[in-house]
Amino acid sequence: MSNMTRFFPSNDLSRMQREFDRLFNDFFPATTPAEGNGKRSWIPSVDLSETKDAYKVHLDAPGIAKEDITINYHDGVLTVSGERKSEEKTEETNYVRLERSFGSFYRSFNLPTAVKADAIKANYKDGVLDIEVPKKEEVKPIRVKVG
Repeated sequence: MSNMTRFFPSNDLSRMQREFDRLFNDFFPATTPAEGNGKRSWIPSVDLSETKDAYKVHLDAPGIAKEDITINYHDGVLTVSGERKSEEKTEETNYVRLERSFGSFYRSFNLPTAVKADAIKANYKDGVLDIEVPKKEEVKPIRVKVG
């Protein structure tokens, strides 16, 4: 009789998934409102786009006061950070489920350094932050007509 080792890829993948989950949970522990004050890092969704004239950032940040949002640009890196503050809980309220997360966020985006940093515009309306980073003239595409 020979000793055969059977290979079960699904078992190995499941074990690897559990190890990754444990690793990430050790480095980035999630805090829920039941485990403390409910503050934790959260990541707002972002859409990045490019037009011929500018780079655009469209960031969902509902529940954040515009005074709690900071935008910085330095050496080709656009950084957006802020904090969504938790609401005051009252003793009369009996929460059945709490899913909204509160706390700070930090997002950085590498952009080409050929932008007009002094002309960056930001607008915050209805929980959506729109940032426009204009390109310098030398990086705008030029259309050449074929003669």
